[in-house]
Amino acid sequence: MWIRLGELRGKNFAVTMGQSLTQVEGSLLLGRLGRARLRVLECPWVKEAVVEKLPLVYVRGFAGGESGIEQAVQDPFYGFNEGSVHVRVGLSGRPSFYQFESPLLRLMIEGEGDYGQGDTSKGGYKVLVRGSQERYLRDAAPGSVPPASIWVHRFYDASARSLTTQTHGEERQGGGNEGGSGGWQQFDLESAASSLFTLIEQIKDRTGAPRVHLVAHSMGGLICRCLIQKVLPDRGDHALDHIDRFFTYGTPHGGIHFNVGFGLLERMRDTFNIQGGDIFGPRQMYDYLTPERERLDTPPPKWKANSIPAEAFPGDRVFCLVGTNPADYDVAGGLSAKAVGPKSDGLVQIESAYITEANFAFVHRSHSGRYGLVNSEEGYQNLKRFLFGDLQITADLVDYRLPGEPDAEVTWQAETRLSVRGLPIVMHEQLAAHQCPIQLEWPKTTDTADRPTPLVTTFLSSRESRPDTAKMRYMLQLKVLSLRERGGIFSFGDHIEQSADLDDMLIVDVEPPTDGRPVPRAWATWASEISSPIRDYEPPDSAVLTDEDDTDGSWVARVHLPSPSGLFLGEEARLRLSVQNRRPADDPYYRAGHS
Repeated sequence: MWIRLGELRGKNFAVTMGQSLTQVEGSLLLGRLGRARLRVLECPWVKEAVVEKLPLVYVRGFAGGESGIEQAVQDPFYGFNEGSVHVRVGLSGRPSFYQFESPLLRLMIEGEGDYGQGDTSKGGYKVLVRGSQERYLRDAAPGSVPPASIWVHRFYDASARSLTTQTHGEERQGGGNEGGSGGWQQFDLESAASSLFTLIEQIKDRTGAPRVHLVAHSMGGLICRCLIQKVLPDRGDHALDHIDRFFTYGTPHGGIHFNVGFGLLERMRDTFNIQGGDIFGPRQMYDYLTPERERLDTPPPKWKANSIPAEAFPGDRVFCLVGTNPADYDVAGGLSAKAVGPKSDGLVQIESAYITEANFAFVHRSHSGRYGLVNSEEGYQNLKRFLFGDLQITADLVDYRLPGEPDAEVTWQAETRLSVRGLPIVMHEQLAAHQCPIQLEWPKTTDTADRPTPLVTTFLSSRESRPDTAKMRYMLQLKVLSLRERGGIFSFGDHIEQSADLDDMLIVDVEPPTDGRPVPRAWATWASEISSPIRDYEPPDSAVLTDEDDTDGSWVARVHLPSPSGLFLGEEARLRLSVQNRRPADDPYYRAGHS
């Protein structure tokens, strides 16, 4: 057991290894803590002790055949150390120079320092190598390694002939063994998932951490899901006992599909296992994502690859970053992007890049390369907020009605963009131009009264250091537009190009909870109602939004759509803003199978 708390509030504790506290304003039981810091906040939103940092494990993506594997293993951090110097900004999307150091270096510089004491010189993550991360962990004493550390699952090392001594004929299945110890092994995804569990167990023992964060790119996310959905259940174990939060960049959760060939390319890949690519087909995915006790000879008709059962791992502890820029993915001279199609990141189609139960963000980045997902500011900002934030913010369109009567020929769509003050990037954007608008549907008989349509989800931390006078400012751009389609062909007779039925920006200012004010304060104003430049606008205290939800750990407010432009969606249409406290991983709610 790691921590058990009664109601402890308004106290700070520095807990060192071996220290025992039995009663401080409540009951407190401590397991081995290493040198983890423990903070208990005076805030009903955060009634539990917060261990400042958890270890982070990175799992890279697919390398292809032997030559690709050899290239992958030459990188000491499997690509998590790659940065970029390009960012596409503005309406034109032209590239501008912008240095992003890499997620690895940024975590070392910032880590959770911004979310803890505010001292980044003391708050960054550590990368402990000393010749070999595996050997460093093996030789370390239990509880002696700092929890705020980054570890790379080097599962390809055992399949790289340059790092092994066995001859070509001596093959065995595998997917672990950093540095190739144990001899050459044919790569196997389930073995890579098993060795990931071995690594996690070592990290937990050496750091004293209760769980780890998993961060994965592409196929790495499938390795993590194999661990969560098959390896651990087959052992009679549960992922929540080992994994706190799970973040994926461009993972093909629904497999890899092609926009050409009428399914022939997929059948050839899966039949002949070209370059080991059959792991992205439905049959192999079903095998490594299904526990032995549930597995059938063939996938059931209703089986979905891009779903994690609630009893395996809660969807609200998963985040999927989805790329929407195929043009900048230049692998194979751009042939991959052409085969997969425009509604993709160049390798993974948008509809396959997220788990249906998870949080997600769409960003205009490609699968990898100089405009890739992992080596991007957009990726890091979403990663940082999801892993370390304790508050979840959502915006939904509710109580709206589409004009007129249901018309099969008229398609209604919404576009959204989310920006944060001080960042040169867009955190989330779903645009028709990027092949991912939000579909607004006519009401069904099964719809609830408010009929919410999710627009965006993001995260923040009540513990983040920030200037006393500065509010966090978000900009949510909302467009609503309609298209008429006849016989499968868009009709432009009544269409005005580059126009929208509704186009405005909601400026949201947020003050997080404080010791003296245990709930957040927020203001929301449509840009069309602001008479000054937005950068100069300060909302008056009289305009603060009223909390409509008296439930502990939840804050809700509804904002009218701009008038008169938004009235065509109905006088009751609102934008609902919600702030919710995030549940700890050991909350009994999850064990009941909720997601």
